[in-house]
Amino acid sequence: MGNLHHNMPLADVEVRARALKEALEDKGLISAEYIEKWKDTFDSWVPENGAKMVARAWTDPEYRARLLSDAASAGAELGFGGVEGGFIVALENTKELQNVIVCSLCSCTAWPILGLPPEWYKSFEYRSRIVREPRRVLSELGFDVPEGVKIRVWDTTAETRYMVLPVRPEGTENWTREQLERIVTKETLIGTVNPDPNSVTELTPASAQAH
Repeated sequence: MGNLHHNMPLADVEVRARALKEALEDKGLISAEYIEKWKDTFDSWVPENGAKMVARAWTDPEYRARLLSDAASAGAELGFGGVEGGFIVALENTKELQNVIVCSLCSCTAWPILGLPPEWYKSFEYRSRIVREPRRVLSELGFDVPEGVKIRVWDTTAETRYMVLPVRPEGTENWTREQLERIVTKETLIGTVNPDPNSVTELTPASAQAH
């Protein structure tokens, strides 16, 4: 479930952004190739930053402690920071707690490590409903949280951007850090799905052993 396309309507800001993009393209001020280049960067490359942080936290207890106490500094250790990189807080999932991120006012994320927010994340429906009925919304997104697990929703602000540190899946004890990174997606960093080791179909028992 690494590339979810949740069926949430577009937010007004998304509609306005698309109209602005089309206007700039019509005037020849930007090209479609330029837009796609940066979109690919934020959609594909940047979430790998968060995946690297999670995988290291799963395999390095000292780094995990630093991440939970000061996520901005922990990200800076790996070269992930810059604008909005100084406001990041890591939320630790447990077997009894599932953290979920939202920005109820707009669509902010910790973009240096998550990249651009998904379209469904920006929708008014997600932003308004996840704070009121999180379990139902997550179920509609394909993520059924067990009744015994508490769900805590965190509202992003201009001062604080969040990332979720998921529970390391069972059966990955012998995986390398690089292999672990491959099961951490933008959705797991937001908290709307948990890492699924079965999603990496090319991994075999032999290839999943630590080097």
